[in-house]
Amino acid sequence: MSKLQGHGAEAPRQQAYMNKVSISDIDVKGRRVFMRVDFNVPLADGKIADDARIQAAAPSMKYVLEHGGRLILASHLGRPKGKPEAKYSLGPVAGRLSQLLGRQAQFASDCVGPEVQKMVAGLRDGDVLLLENLRFHAEEEKNDPAFAKELASLCDVYVNDAFGTAHRAHASTAGIAEFVQPAAAGFLMQSEIEALTHALTKAEKPYVAIVGGAKISDKIELIENFLNIADSVLIGGAMAYTFLRAQGIATGKSLVETDKIDLAGTLLAKGAERKVALELPVDHIVAASLDSTDSQVTSVTATPPDRMGLDIGPETVKRYSEIIRNAKTIVWNGPMGVFENPRFAEGTFAIARAVAGSKAFSIVGGGDSAAAVSQSGVESKITHISTGGGASLEFLSGRKLPGVEVLTNK
Repeated sequence: MSKLQGHGAEAPRQQAYMNKVSISDIDVKGRRVFMRVDFNVPLADGKIADDARIQAAAPSMKYVLEHGGRLILASHLGRPKGKPEAKYSLGPVAGRLSQLLGRQAQFASDCVGPEVQKMVAGLRDGDVLLLENLRFHAEEEKNDPAFAKELASLCDVYVNDAFGTAHRAHASTAGIAEFVQPAAAGFLMQSEIEALTHALTKAEKPYVAIVGGAKISDKIELIENFLNIADSVLIGGAMAYTFLRAQGIATGKSLVETDKIDLAGTLLAKGAERKVALELPVDHIVAASLDSTDSQVTSVTATPPDRMGLDIGPETVKRYSEIIRNAKTIVWNGPMGVFENPRFAEGTFAIARAVAGSKAFSIVGGGDSAAAVSQSGVESKITHISTGGGASLEFLSGRKLPGVEVLTNK
């Protein structure tokens, strides 16, 4: 959740996103509230391994229940192929919800159909019903209008509190709003829009963007957007090797997108032209393979031909940390190395500690970066950790988010 409040926005689309009807603008008493949440939680042996996403939706859920609404919760879990799969059932979530909300959460064995209609009809004020996995129906991801209309028939009010799916135009995130108004933003959705809009439109300088991950191709628009607003862009992860190759540096067996070397060169030239420092690693940790126990630190210009770079090195950490220390705004998306492997995690964790130690307004954009911050134990020192990796990436890249576009304007 975000620690900030009340920041406006200047960019037209962000201005519009800040102007969406909130759940707190609506009288929910006695009304059926269909809330799209993101309960795509990791399960181990049928038990919830991490309930952070359920906790994140708690303020919106509690608001509806405390104000006498009849709450219908809908989510996806995993990637079932448009039909029921027991391992992707939301059943285990119902038990955790009951504990969290302090009242019995009923569970429906489907998300549409006569049985669900009957359960919804039986709801009283303050009751909560969790529907089965939306993606057990292929129509959900196809944004099928008939399916969206059937979901809409369950409710009087629609609330989207699933920022993690806001970049998807699915029946429960976009299509449903055609058939039910008002369509409001939940508190989590609001805090995400607020923090990310602040990063795009109200950010104080020096503005430092940290971009990692494997591929430039996943983050072209993000980097281009940062070249318009940041003072420094710190590059890490495997994508750094495509940039290094664009500078004519040999990178051994490191992962390189050979078809993107020219693009990397163009981005470097744009950075120079706009006087944005596009920083690349100066040293790294190399090994023969991911499984190798024999790793060493080398300068990036002295990468052995039979080795691959798997993490940024100590000198790079020092340089990046110094830039981070002087920042007023920091946005981070993507790890600095293969941090899932403890042998190649230190660079990412060191950057997490540097961001946490800075006095800057800081945003960590979901996914692997959020996991790294969590594992580093510094979550409480980050201004805002996004619950949506893909959604925050698209928002910061300047793209439209279908799940936000459809919400009712104030």
